[in-house]
Amino acid sequence: MKESFHIVNGMSHMFPESCLLITVGVAIGLLLFVTSSLHVSTLTPDVFFFYMLPPIILDAGYFMPNRLFFDHLATILMFAVVGTIFNTLTIGASLWLAGLTGLFGCETPLLEMFLFSALISAVDPVAVLAVFEEIHVNEILYIVVFGESLLNDAVTVVLYHLFETYNIMGPENITYPDLMAGLASFFVVAIGGTLIGVIWGKHTTSWARRT
Repeated sequence: MKESFHIVNGMSHMFPESCLLITVGVAIGLLLFVTSSLHVSTLTPDVFFFYMLPPIILDAGYFMPNRLFFDHLATILMFAVVGTIFNTLTIGASLWLAGLTGLFGCETPLLEMFLFSALISAVDPVAVLAVFEEIHVNEILYIVVFGESLLNDAVTVVLYHLFETYNIMGPENITYPDLMAGLASFFVVAIGGTLIGVIWGKHTTSWARRT
């Protein structure tokens, strides 16, 4: 579908690629729902993280301008890691404080607010990047926004699982070793994920070059 989008003349000027993919996905889903009597599997977080997210990130990373990315890696990491953690903590704390005033009319436990903020703190600027490509903005600005959107997903996944575990444990059962274990898991996942990505990326590029 993506290849057809770029081959057909004038298609990219009529509507963005992301809109086409969403429309086609919804149409296929509705068609299967109406015509098929088979049981549709529930979309779980594990299915999304293990089977849907990796091809998306692989596709984005494969066509990424590598030289620009590594030249501005420090800036990208600052926005993707420090910025995402800052967003999660400030959004969660703000919602918790607002809940204490009775604004929401319900309880807003701190850990649950952090769990929610981990979901919304990482923004995927698909529309912004599409506009950037259309108007040919400065390539440094483009790669910083693109690189940040590529890496903040990984940070969000780690934060989500961290706060999910803390919520299951309950705030009264969280001890100092648990906090240190959560901090250590962040670095283990970050470093381990990077190494796995490098290894599989090398094999993927080698395979693609031969085929």
